[in-house]
Amino acid sequence: MEPLTWTGSVAFLNPLLLLALAVMAASIIVWILASIVLPEPQMTVNADGTLSSSSGLRNMIQLVMRLSFLASIALVVAYILAGVALGSGAGIIGAMAQQFLPVWLSLVILFAMSIAFKRKLGLYGKLFDSPIGMIGFGLVMFWVFTGIFGAMDLIITHDPLDQISGMKNKVPGTPLPGSEEGAYSWYLLGGDNLARDVFSRMVKGAWIVVQIAPLATMFAFMVGITLGLPAGYYGGRLDTLLSFLANLILAFPVILLFYLLVTPEIVATGVPNYMAAVLFIFPIIFLCVLLNSRFYTRPSFRTPLLIGVLGVAAWLYLSLISTDGYVISTDSYSIWGLPTYLDLFDIPGGILVVFVSVVFVNSPTVFRIVRGLALDIKTRDYVAAAQTRGEGPWYIMLWEILPNARGPLIVDFCLRIGYTTILLGTLGFFGLGLPPESPDWGSTINEGRKLLSIYLHPALPPALALLSLVLGLNLLADGLREESLKD
Repeated sequence: MEPLTWTGSVAFLNPLLLLALAVMAASIIVWILASIVLPEPQMTVNADGTLSSSSGLRNMIQLVMRLSFLASIALVVAYILAGVALGSGAGIIGAMAQQFLPVWLSLVILFAMSIAFKRKLGLYGKLFDSPIGMIGFGLVMFWVFTGIFGAMDLIITHDPLDQISGMKNKVPGTPLPGSEEGAYSWYLLGGDNLARDVFSRMVKGAWIVVQIAPLATMFAFMVGITLGLPAGYYGGRLDTLLSFLANLILAFPVILLFYLLVTPEIVATGVPNYMAAVLFIFPIIFLCVLLNSRFYTRPSFRTPLLIGVLGVAAWLYLSLISTDGYVISTDSYSIWGLPTYLDLFDIPGGILVVFVSVVFVNSPTVFRIVRGLALDIKTRDYVAAAQTRGEGPWYIMLWEILPNARGPLIVDFCLRIGYTTILLGTLGFFGLGLPPESPDWGSTINEGRKLLSIYLHPALPPALALLSLVLGLNLLADGLREESLKD
């Protein structure tokens, strides 16, 4: 069987794409130089009240830049469509495009429905009025769908842990020697130093990020909001104490803190499990206080609602922190949590330690942001009006201050997922937390870097995946910030 080239039968598109990218790069450079050298354009008012610029050169450069960008996007879409139709006939890119078919379909459906109903979807719908936000959202959702469908084995071509003889450090597109009936015939992105499929490991690594990064960020926000709101609203000794604790954690070097939390000696003492038991209770506190403050004047409805919510939340909480029915299980002692038949799921020890570490490190930063917003917003007139009506402190914090702080918090949430993704990659790169055979992007980059001067293909795909996801999150945050400022 012949090796695959990168573009196969659609190689005629390569010169067009290179030309479009070259024109776009040149126009960006010229636009930057023109903005430095040329004087500011003079704005004139038209008869209909609109403004127009007198700088024709700037407009021309921007037009060339816009057209070259659209041409590049159109050619990329052409590669994808040709790949979906031709598969391996369109080379490695075509074969990968065909493997990602569930992702493309999901993205098309998501974007079509979102654009159709964007006027009814609040800030999320307004995101589709921002080109930057749409690009960022598309990149993020690409990897979210990749992680989901990769976990369902709908995208991967081989088991990410399987080692196939003769495929060690093979270049992308190398056919498998004597492949069995029904097995995929190529390593699309080559093999690593243990003869494992780089493409499948990259896809599986996305699922690890999708599992940990958003949830860990959400839990960190729950901790930060629950502590930051009363610190900013009440001030005084409570603010001083909580701010001191937050600054104490922030003063610790992040990598050293991670290293201490994930080392086997610390894990064996059960410290991460104790931390999980403390940190994971904050979402329950937040939810109960939120509902109690909202329905405080309706006790006949509030009480059964709180009992039901608290019961389900406590069950999920114990299932989350319990492993094989035990909350803490060390060589010296064990603390029982739930019967095994009630334990809904078990989080692997390595993932739980990494999850707790990320929540612990991010919570103080979120606390400081929420505290600062609360200090500012509590002086507004609508907060004074709520106090005059006799509303309780937690009602004011959760239903007056927090909704009016949603813009900065949503933007920071997106950015913090990006920071968390980088932290996960850093942990994997240093071999901390997750098992050595884990296909997470950090571990894969670390394994590939050892032979980087000879073989580029094992390290580049996970590195580019990490780069594109973090870039997408940053662009998404910019789009959300831009639209939230228009409210």
